[in-house]
Amino acid sequence: MSANEERRMHIGEVAERTELSLRTLRHYDDVGLIVPSERTDGGFRLYTERDVERLLLIRRMKPLGFSLEQMGEVLASRDALERDPRDPAARAALETFVEDARSRRERLASQLSAADELLERLATV
Repeated sequence: MSANEERRMHIGEVAERTELSLRTLRHYDDVGLIVPSERTDGGFRLYTERDVERLLLIRRMKPLGFSLEQMGEVLASRDALERDPRDPAARAALETFVEDARSRRERLASQLSAADELLERLATV
């Protein structure tokens, strides 16, 4: 298989690999967050490895509470940086997102610590 003949995957395989439901994948397509690279003559979605990587990135954003719009902005910034690694607007947008993600992660870590403390206190009752 040449570089131009990248393997295409049907939605079921992508759902299994990404641990996202078929419904979620269809929704992401409907809202334009991640559009499959291709469709068969019968209209079935076909995804590439790059699509799977994008979906895995989205899946990692979900627990941090980012909106679909914010996820789309991150993907757009990454796409812009792939085209031009020196794009200052895309670089700044991505850096802002990274800082926001760090802040959200710290809040989650704090909540997890509080949950661990609760469990420990309940275990000693």
